[in-house]
Amino acid sequence: MLLNDRVAIVTGAGSGLGRAHAKYLASQGAKVVVNDLSLQAAESVSEEIRSAGGAALAYAASVTDEAAIGAMVQSVVDEWARIDILINNAGILRDKSFAKMSIDDFRLVVDVHLMGAVICTKAVWELMRAQNFGRIVMTTSSSGLFGNFGQANYGAAKMALVGLMQTLAIEGKKYNIRVNCLAPTAATAMTQDILSGDSLQLLAPEHVSPGLLALVGEDAPTRAILCAGAGHFAASHITLTGGLFVGSGDGVGEEIVRNWAAVNDRAGEVAPAYGFTQAEREVASATGSTAPKVAASR
Repeated sequence: MLLNDRVAIVTGAGSGLGRAHAKYLASQGAKVVVNDLSLQAAESVSEEIRSAGGAALAYAASVTDEAAIGAMVQSVVDEWARIDILINNAGILRDKSFAKMSIDDFRLVVDVHLMGAVICTKAVWELMRAQNFGRIVMTTSSSGLFGNFGQANYGAAKMALVGLMQTLAIEGKKYNIRVNCLAPTAATAMTQDILSGDSLQLLAPEHVSPGLLALVGEDAPTRAILCAGAGHFAASHITLTGGLFVGSGDGVGEEIVRNWAAVNDRAGEVAPAYGFTQAEREVASATGSTAPKVAASR
């Protein structure tokens, strides 16, 4: 019970992955706020947790409704005095090829996944800073990390969450706020039309949720991207190659084309600890420095 007395909010927890997350965190001792658009669904999951001996509150609110999320956070603080963990899980799909996708469908998916996570995170951020403890998990996806046909809106939103994680992890470091991403593969209502029957059996949401323990515990990393599905766990990284100094002036574009293999050579690539690493390396290369300041997170 490594999460004893921790208070966790799980968004979109009325079914699927969110339900599995909420029940898993409760099994590890956390008091869980089950958030969902449907109060009935949230109450049902909360009752499952309480029946198993855990503590849970149900709260119906859209993650895109800033006032409702603020009220939810205040209710949790009134009840349990703190919030330690936020799992940004709520999401929707509006899959179509980009040629057939409407701007409204693109905007809606970005609003729920990205802005929903921003709104929920902003609502708990000052509280976590004040208590000098916070664990936040963004739900990214292989569609964002690597691309998927028909999911331009979803992929864009999911990769944006990685960028959000990268910066919030840096800003939250001195307040003991650790921010990570989970990239799940699971059989849920969102994926039932995508995965085959055999795969659906293997990819139960319950096989993903244990990965949360590594991301929200006392010794959790920060800026990690954990890929999880079917009981398999792997890490994904945003990396930077060593690259090639070409210089400036006439013919640079042609030189890059001729030496593309060297620019793209992944031997010795690093996962930078912060974005300015790129500029440091570029300046060091241009000035002939042999020891650019590079902080690798591997």
